[in-house]
Amino acid sequence: MIIEPWHWLVLGMVLVIAEMFIPTFASLWFGLAAIIVAALAWLLPLSLFAEILIWLILSAVFVFAWFKYIKPLSVDRTKAGLGGAVIVGEIGMIVVKPRPDQVGTVRFNVPIVGADEWRCRTRGEEVDIGDRVIVTDIVGNELVVSRAKTMAELSLTQNNKNQ
Repeated sequence: MIIEPWHWLVLGMVLVIAEMFIPTFASLWFGLAAIIVAALAWLLPLSLFAEILIWLILSAVFVFAWFKYIKPLSVDRTKAGLGGAVIVGEIGMIVVKPRPDQVGTVRFNVPIVGADEWRCRTRGEEVDIGDRVIVTDIVGNELVVSRAKTMAELSLTQNNKNQ
């Protein structure tokens, strides 16, 4: 059985295209290895055994490099799995107003510790829906928040200190 270089090229392209529909980063590496084998088979006279062996070795190297070196570089912006202290200092927006007898809800732009909405309370401070708040503490599964100062409030405070 003779496998032409274009067979490897077609196999590689099919596997790379399949990656668009199966987003696991598994078939991508096998497809890239097949494309490289196609180029080598076109440049050098290789036996079928050598072509398959090169494809297997390249595939294994690519998969190993993905899991060992490339994938750890991707940043997990959710901070999932980290301690609750990472939430303190985060700024969100009130979507359900907290009352003394009822918890409210704060929403963050980016999911924090796996969730973009958290139950919240204040320490007697009045906040309304749409207010920006900063997390000051964590009590159980609820966040304690206080109103975040706007840039205008910060500059006014700075002007008052300077006078």
